[in-house]
Amino acid sequence: MDFGEAVQVLRSVPIFSKLDSSKLKLLAFACDYLTFDDCEVLFYEGEEADSAYLIDQGEVLICAGKADNEMVIGTLGRHELFGEMAIFRNSPRVATIRAKGQVKVLRVEGDMFLRMVTENPDTALGVMQMLSDKIARTTERFEVVEEQVRSLQSISDAAHPCAPAPVLGTNNK
Repeated sequence: MDFGEAVQVLRSVPIFSKLDSSKLKLLAFACDYLTFDDCEVLFYEGEEADSAYLIDQGEVLICAGKADNEMVIGTLGRHELFGEMAIFRNSPRVATIRAKGQVKVLRVEGDMFLRMVTENPDTALGVMQMLSDKIARTTERFEVVEEQVRSLQSISDAAHPCAPAPVLGTNNK
């Protein structure tokens, strides 16, 4: 991808769409255009965060847990931003991100990303809206999982009724 294409990709993303050309060019200059193949890891849970990512093409899987017990908890697609929360919090990554098929991303250096957000109110507002959407989606997913757990617990209770637990300190013969 050439420099002009990177500017166009950034311009097509709602949170950066209101940046003037000079700021878009500065941001594009600070980006790397990367391609990942199916199942390739973009970053691991627990790694130090030094950048945010913007999907140009394809999808990524959001995975939680260690490699031997990893679980997919969501997906992200074209024009979605990820990795920004660890930059804001100055903390390690909270999830592993894997390519779902081939994916092409713009990797934005963390310092430049923070600069664009702090110096441009429209970009900051866009990031806040995006984060609010992520919180809402996470809450919805949690509610679905919570209902599934309740349902499984009911099935388990019905299939394996158990006697009352013995009272401590008594002789239950």
